[in-house]
Amino acid sequence: MTHFDAADDRDIRAGLHTDELRQAVEDHLLYSIGRPASVLTPEHYYRALSLAVRDRMQERWMASTQAFLDLSRKVTCYLSAEFLMGPQLGNNLLNLGIERQAREALAALGHDLDEVLACEQEPGLGNGGLGRLAACYLDSLATLERPAIGYGIRYEFGIFKQEIQNGWQVEKTDNWLVNGNPWEIAKPDVNYPVQWGGYTEAYLDDGGDYRVRWIPRQVLKGISFDTPIQGYGVNTCNTLTLWSARAIESFALDAFNSGDYYRAVENEVSSETVTKVLYPNDEPEAGKRLRLLQQYFFVSCSLQDILHILEDLAGLPVAALPEQFALQLNDTHPSIAVAELMRLLVDTRGLAWDEAWRITVATLGYTNHTLLPEALETWPLAMFQESLPRHLEIIYEINRRFLDEVAAKFPGDTERLRRMSLIGEDNGKSVRMAHLATVGSHAVNGVAALHSELLKSSVLKDFYELWPERFSNKTNGVTPRRFLALANPGLRALLDTTVGPGWLTDLSKLRELEPFADDAAFGAKWRAVKRANKARLADYIQTNTGVELNPDWLFDIQVKRIHEYKRQHLNVLHIATLYHRLKQNPDLQIAPRAFVFGGKAAPGYFMAKRIIKLINAVAETVNADPVVSRFMKVAFVPNFNVQNAHLIYPAADLSEQISTAGKEASGTGNMKFMLNGALTIGTLDGANVEMRDEVGAENFFLFGLTEGEVEKVKAAGYRPGDYIERDIDGGAELRAALDLIADGTFSAGDTDVFRPLVDSLRFDDPFLVLADYASYVACQDRVDAAWHNTAGWTRMSILNTARSGKFSSDRAITEYCDDIWDVSALTVH
Repeated sequence: MTHFDAADDRDIRAGLHTDELRQAVEDHLLYSIGRPASVLTPEHYYRALSLAVRDRMQERWMASTQAFLDLSRKVTCYLSAEFLMGPQLGNNLLNLGIERQAREALAALGHDLDEVLACEQEPGLGNGGLGRLAACYLDSLATLERPAIGYGIRYEFGIFKQEIQNGWQVEKTDNWLVNGNPWEIAKPDVNYPVQWGGYTEAYLDDGGDYRVRWIPRQVLKGISFDTPIQGYGVNTCNTLTLWSARAIESFALDAFNSGDYYRAVENEVSSETVTKVLYPNDEPEAGKRLRLLQQYFFVSCSLQDILHILEDLAGLPVAALPEQFALQLNDTHPSIAVAELMRLLVDTRGLAWDEAWRITVATLGYTNHTLLPEALETWPLAMFQESLPRHLEIIYEINRRFLDEVAAKFPGDTERLRRMSLIGEDNGKSVRMAHLATVGSHAVNGVAALHSELLKSSVLKDFYELWPERFSNKTNGVTPRRFLALANPGLRALLDTTVGPGWLTDLSKLRELEPFADDAAFGAKWRAVKRANKARLADYIQTNTGVELNPDWLFDIQVKRIHEYKRQHLNVLHIATLYHRLKQNPDLQIAPRAFVFGGKAAPGYFMAKRIIKLINAVAETVNADPVVSRFMKVAFVPNFNVQNAHLIYPAADLSEQISTAGKEASGTGNMKFMLNGALTIGTLDGANVEMRDEVGAENFFLFGLTEGEVEKVKAAGYRPGDYIERDIDGGAELRAALDLIADGTFSAGDTDVFRPLVDSLRFDDPFLVLADYASYVACQDRVDAAWHNTAGWTRMSILNTARSGKFSSDRAITEYCDDIWDVSALTVH
């Protein structure tokens, strides 16, 4: 038996050399996995390597945590209902700088690192851009050495795994925890009670002051599960704390002894339902109530934890909260924090209202992520009162005082009071959570320059007129560590040898690529990297869909949540137009193009699911046509997630960012494509505006109505049929494309399946697809012409990457820390 002295033992747990890592994997296979060598699989090696890597983060994690607990620096707390973390093993190897050592260690054990990495189950903790942004921000906070804790929900099941059956989306259970999660550490001793339902009682305290106590109907508790978030090239290792719901008393022994076995565990089952699944279907009222409980549950646990750190561990008074913590509300999901923090301060700590309100507003910040009125969360008043009776009383008092302030500044303006009230009167009374978050935060920001201006001029216009100093813009960003270095190792190597490795933590250094844009030899290397990435994606698509793509073709990609405002059906209309042109003229020469789609539709979103069916129906027809398929192929990548995004973003030649102007808050997929050298075809929407400014108009394919023009068209009484009937400006081709969809060409003669979609476009078209069609098709013709100029396309591709530096999450987080949170760097030793 090998003997290790104390120093050697520490090296096995924390050493970064190949031999130390190999020995650590062997130790975990024996002591943690506990399987004999004859039955070990790549999955076991994945778990053993993950535990070995987590060991190497542990001392950094504990040192960082202790530094935060001392509160020698202000700490950011990022509250988000979603954290779409993506696979952790590859990211942590990168950030620790031990990718090569891990590959060598596994090779010595007879295994391939890539095969082991493929075993990781992606955490089902998010749905799309909101959760992925939160994950990027955690990465940047740690890399920039800014003390931070992410707070969220430990969903047992993700939103769903998407399968495509007969062209339709089918939702399957995302049981991502089936094999456990080696990255998290359960901390059952860190738990907090969460109350729900019941009623309130008023009383006078010992000093004769009016007080309220909440008598809940149900009490559950939140258990902490902590995950380390390792920064790149630094010792800082921040924490993601996720809460899992448990019953206060999990087992009723008396019921069990009397033979009532179901009632013995009933409380446990009902309590654990709270964190069972991400975004339960909120169409039935029970689903809405569960979503409200989820949001309140994680906010209450998080606030109690923060106050515990402040008062019990650091020994500081609650009045110091704004000086020690900055709490950011990621959209409206955590906005109940305004009322919950007031309850914790007024009811449980006995503070006077005015002092509690000062602390609350000074502590909280709010990021708005949407311009869609239907996406601004509201809760029916009756449901809210039944679920959170004390919080509704607090919201009423906040609203009373707030409306007095509004009335004093705008006397006699009763319509303004109605618009700004925290209680909405339209379609039944409701609690307006975006209003609550805005009133209860000292800072409110949008996530792209255009979005922030539209917030001030439309959605939150009244609040901006009252408090202009509270509003700012913080354009989103993405982490270059995951979405370039990890996802695109070929480009990473080329960048390292061309501009040096410093770009990974200072993305502005990519500007040093600009002199190489016209270098023929460099251009050839650039194209070789891109082609290898396209071949990699083509292999994945053929394996998962059966569609064979040619890596020498133009890869035209649109991957994002399926939604009418994101206009995947506009993309399909272009494909149908090309199909029509080729059927009319088989000798037509166009640039061969692979159209790739991906994204999930909400389970209850009828029209979005029809769009997925349409994409797959068009794909089946196009790909089987011997004439058309010489120039076009269409593929839908099922179950779009962070793992396959690693393959998709680096392979794109053309990035489709074609939402209706004024509807997309920012977008982050657009930035990931740009970072990897894709050219963008897009409207002036969200962050597209700033991307075009950075890269130059000549390197961006712009089409469509502007936000102002969209509003004018709608105000004039938009009639989509007018665009179909005209015989100029693309009307004839639009009519032909719609007819192909309507007459069953893409659906084996079935004229009913796409009728709702076609009728919506012909008679309603809420997102102006037909109004932008002619401009879009003309712009795609310019794309076609540009692709034929290989050197020119390569030049534009290089410049897109070179000028993407602004869109690093490091830049965004620096702005948050400096302008809103006042959180400075803390070097961990």
